[in-house]
Amino acid sequence: MSNPDHPAAVTAAQAEEAVRTLLRWAGDDPAREGLLDTPRRVVEAYRDWYSGYAEDPEIYLSRTFEEVGGYDDMIVLRDIAFESHCEHHMAPIIGKAHVGYLPHGKVVGISKLARVVETFARRLQVQEKMTSQIARCIEATLKPLGVGVVIEGAHECMTTRGVHKRGVSMVTSTMLGTFREDARTRAEFLRLIDAGSMR
Repeated sequence: MSNPDHPAAVTAAQAEEAVRTLLRWAGDDPAREGLLDTPRRVVEAYRDWYSGYAEDPEIYLSRTFEEVGGYDDMIVLRDIAFESHCEHHMAPIIGKAHVGYLPHGKVVGISKLARVVETFARRLQVQEKMTSQIARCIEATLKPLGVGVVIEGAHECMTTRGVHKRGVSMVTSTMLGTFREDARTRAEFLRLIDAGSMR
């Protein structure tokens, strides 16, 4: 996952040694048979989990379509599953995102909205920040009349440690443009994603 342009670039070998240090700190022996390949596996997992740092989400929204037969109503993609990690404990955040926007002359392929969610999710995150990042990326790139993003996430940092509360989910939202200014537009978005029945 090393980025040569980053001033603090770390090699895979250095990352693997860091994992061995953590294994020793935890009280185990990284040289025992069952743990010999663990450092490599952990580094490969991190490369996948944090691949969002190497991606530019705006690129996914750069190809738009204007021939939409005059369609100018709300577009909503809901139940976008994601896995992220909290920046405080590096514990998983598992959830789903709902994204909507009111186009202003151009639309984007729906899979690209999911790609934007995935890019931001595959970084160390705070859910509130991630919600805002997704909405502001769509706003800056597509220039729509409005954007709405709602995210529901279960945070393993509070289910597997600390208060140990299971079955708890956190819901965050960012509304921009007409989604913030017009109560009817906001209500339509929330109705379409069926926010009241999110599980």
